[in-house]
Amino acid sequence: MQLTQTHDSGDNSMAQAKTLTTTEIERLLAHINTRKYAARNRSMMLLTHWAGLRVGEVACLRWSDVTTTDGQIKDEIRLLPDMTKGRHARTVFVSAKLKAELRAYAEQAKCVDRSFPFFASQKSIRAGFNANSLAQTFALLYEGAGLEGASSHSGRRTFLTNLANKGTAIHILKTLAGHRSISTTAAYLYSSPSQLKAAVELV
Repeated sequence: MQLTQTHDSGDNSMAQAKTLTTTEIERLLAHINTRKYAARNRSMMLLTHWAGLRVGEVACLRWSDVTTTDGQIKDEIRLLPDMTKGRHARTVFVSAKLKAELRAYAEQAKCVDRSFPFFASQKSIRAGFNANSLAQTFALLYEGAGLEGASSHSGRRTFLTNLANKGTAIHILKTLAGHRSISTTAAYLYSSPSQLKAAVELV
């Protein structure tokens, strides 16, 4: 499987990333559940699908970013400028279902030091992922689930497309994505042939 670079422009590699259906996400999670590090990998993957984080942003997270001092999962994750692609800070809102996934992982992983990576690599709890190694991990998980065409962009694109399809205004999508331009956000959105057909029937 060819890996897609983790930059965030509106180029062909991003535009071609597969947008997953609910059924495909369930298939992906079912596959992850059969593998080692299931709770960790579910949480990493769902941060992209359910909160729209970039892979590099997931890799940067520390325990102090995700949890409070008493060990609770935060309602909002603050990404500092040096954690984001465009070096623009933003707030990531954590849904109830994502919070449950992160809590299940955190309870199993156990925080040793709040400055350590939230997602430890197989090597040590001090060593996290970088954007490329996490993109490779995602590629293997997508491939194992039989989701051809999925890449490290897929979760973020799926997140934005699903919200758009439910009527979320594009300026809200832009803010959630941390984009500086609505045109960048628009490049992420996917319209299926059935949606396009339904649209012309409205005329």
